[in-house]
Amino acid sequence: MENKIQKFQFKTNINCGGCIAKVTPFLNKAEGLEHWEVDTTSTNKILTVNSDGISEQQVIDIVKKAGYKIEVLEE
Repeated sequence: MENKIQKFQFKTNINCGGCIAKVTPFLNKAEGLEHWEVDTTSTNKILTVNSDGISEQQVIDIVKKAGYKIEVLEE
């Protein structure tokens, strides 16, 4: 069985180490999320997620629950 990792990118307002620390427990306990990172140097504060089953909408819901704005990054 082939593992299909999908990559999603989102525009957020997670803009500092403190914000990352706040959102970390929410994202780390999410099912189907293999790896994530936020580029706080980017103007759009890009959250990149490697999905192993989690959907874009689930990621959005998790980040909103953590108290941050998030939207799908349009290519």
